[in-house]
Amino acid sequence: MGRLFGTDGIRGMANEYPIIPEMAVNIGRAVSCFFSRNQDIPEIIIGKDTRISGYMLEYALASGICSAGVNVCLAGIIPTPGLAFMTSSTDAAAGIVISASHNPYCDNGIKIFKGNGFKLSDKEEAEIEQLILNNKTVAISKNIHETGSVYNIDDSVQRYSSFLKSTIKQSDCCEGLKIVIDCSNGATYRIAPELFSDIGADVIPFFVQPDGKNINKDCGSQHPENIAKYVVEKKADIGFAFDGDGDRLIAVDEKGNVLTGDQTLAVCAGSLKQRGMLKNNIVVSTVMSNIGLGIALKNMGLEHVVSNIGDRYVMEKMISCSASIGGEESGHTIFLDYQTTGDGILTALMLIESMKWASKPLSELGKIMTVFPQVLINVEVTGKPDIKSIPKIKNAIRSVEASLGEKGRVLVRYSGTQPLCRIMVEGVDMEETGNYCRQLADIVHEEIGSELK
Repeated sequence: MGRLFGTDGIRGMANEYPIIPEMAVNIGRAVSCFFSRNQDIPEIIIGKDTRISGYMLEYALASGICSAGVNVCLAGIIPTPGLAFMTSSTDAAAGIVISASHNPYCDNGIKIFKGNGFKLSDKEEAEIEQLILNNKTVAISKNIHETGSVYNIDDSVQRYSSFLKSTIKQSDCCEGLKIVIDCSNGATYRIAPELFSDIGADVIPFFVQPDGKNINKDCGSQHPENIAKYVVEKKADIGFAFDGDGDRLIAVDEKGNVLTGDQTLAVCAGSLKQRGMLKNNIVVSTVMSNIGLGIALKNMGLEHVVSNIGDRYVMEKMISCSASIGGEESGHTIFLDYQTTGDGILTALMLIESMKWASKPLSELGKIMTVFPQVLINVEVTGKPDIKSIPKIKNAIRSVEASLGEKGRVLVRYSGTQPLCRIMVEGVDMEETGNYCRQLADIVHEEIGSELK
């Protein structure tokens, strides 16, 4: 039996272990026991995205939580950062989000937030995992018949929306803007169009009709080509594509150019610095970030701190070095002065404010960073042995690294949530970079793969 927790919570195919009702009951009970030891009448908030399996897991989690004598507050369909906000702004002992982020509808997952709105540390995950797997949970209630109750939070989305509006420094930042939004048929489908309309934008929404099975299907942050096309067709000023749970954003400028998460991070960091709002002039990103980000930050006189992959590791590094902004190339951007996790809508607001403050379109702001050619190939693998223990793969990586020298880099790692090995090569020339990446992917496939994806 492998480890339950991956890069971002517990994730898998819905109705297959570990994403089954029986495990959800155990997880709910374990989370209750872990977080509610010091509260007289503890509560745990549950939110979810639009997947059809969300209801099954929601009720199972609630049952496990109630069995431990803890109350449950159901926030309904709400973006992951919205649930983090609700958890931190109430007296909840913890928060749980049912979502598999940008994955297809057949997958689902369980993300856990502490009462302060932050994700779990590795140590906390390990302790909760032991409670789940070893069935060491005990009812918190002194009387076995005193089970918890379930309550609905009818205004969770409205409260989250009010919080987002409170982060805006320029009340007229959206006046006169035409914005195209791709909500991925996910958790932002209602809040995002309403919020941007409320603050004065002319909003053109797409993919806002979730049916439980169309979340992330050929839309959202994984398919920015859609929003790029719509921005040009509608002559919009900017486009935003969110993922299924709303914690990441991919932006498109008025010319239809897709910005990477690194570019968004660079734009926002530069704007914050110019406005005197960037704490300690530090920006945090992961080892997956494009070489161009580091160069751009250096040119702006900013210190670049690198973390492991995963937005919670970005957050941990931000806290340790007192940074106010950090993010991932995939589109997670964290503004620690406001939020405890990546927040797609908040990032969109910060981009708009950057445009408003500079009086420049996003196409001009995006020039602050040059994106080096980067090729990523995923190889489906049968297992996840240590890459360094496989001589042929290790030697191939060394050979490519030697050829690239200081003008490129190689990163080979396993996905934390899927049976994939990710091979990333960066260089100056796209054709050469692609050739190197395919060479490495072929070798990984020969050694440990089942098929190229």
